[in-house]
Amino acid sequence: MFSVFRNSRKHRPKPPGFRPALFRKIGLLFGLLWLAQSAWAQSAKQPLDWVYLENKELRVGLLRSHGGAIGYLSAPDSNRNILNHYDHGRLIQQSYYGDEDGSKWADKPWRYNPVQAGDYQGHPAELLEFRSTATTAYARTRPRNWAGGELLEDCELEQSIELDGPLVKLKYSFHYRGKQTHAARDQETPAVFVAPELTRLATYSGKQPWTDGELSVRTPDWPNEYLEISEHWVAWVDDQNSGLGIYVPTANRATCYRYQGGNHSDCSYVAPLSQFALNTDLSFSYEAWLTAGDLKTIRSRFQELHRQSLKAESAKRP
Repeated sequence: MFSVFRNSRKHRPKPPGFRPALFRKIGLLFGLLWLAQSAWAQSAKQPLDWVYLENKELRVGLLRSHGGAIGYLSAPDSNRNILNHYDHGRLIQQSYYGDEDGSKWADKPWRYNPVQAGDYQGHPAELLEFRSTATTAYARTRPRNWAGGELLEDCELEQSIELDGPLVKLKYSFHYRGKQTHAARDQETPAVFVAPELTRLATYSGKQPWTDGELSVRTPDWPNEYLEISEHWVAWVDDQNSGLGIYVPTANRATCYRYQGGNHSDCSYVAPLSQFALNTDLSFSYEAWLTAGDLKTIRSRFQELHRQSLKAESAKRP
């Protein structure tokens, strides 16, 4: 009986003009249209995430979902990212501090803390504006309070990036329009998190900067340590003395730590420091430079930037 029923279906007459191949093509077409519409709807809800800048020397990646902060840096022919973007508190990004506000980071009392990428629970900041070319990018962001989690309507952050050969030129701006005046504090300018295999921190801390004096190299511990950066730069490097350097001409000090919690929580951190208070109608801007390579090359590139700065200042004098 089963075989008779099966055969009867097999030999059922088809309607006039029935063309199976045509119907399959129509079905495939509608399926592709549905997938395209779904993809478009998803992209309308979430902006494209990674945006890359590239020249012959560097490849730099920005995360739109993290306030446009920098989360990737490598040579253009390498897949080795020497930065750390494990959560919204890492990357290379702006972060500022005010008074305690009753918020808690996990169980630890925290303070007013606008962060470019988002909060500690993974809620992103609001990217208000973003534009880029092959070698430049601009982001305007409304930050989140790191522990409190709320979007901070009284703050805006700006970030401009330009690739210049082996250098990444950064310009950061922080605009605070809050009614509360906070006490002066050390501010991260900026916060820098690198890959955990970069374990050694190098800088010059002596009294005769830019004279090729001996560098100090250490492996920081946990929690924060502080150091002088007499030449205004600091670098995280690996066992072969290769890694990432940051130069901030306005910074004379830095804070750093190495955290080793296992798995993806391991990280190496440093932040050049500037000290100021968050006052109503504050607008604070500064410039910074990044470069990758061996320690000797990093120092020489920053030394050349210093020479160029002195030359420019001299040209302005009457």
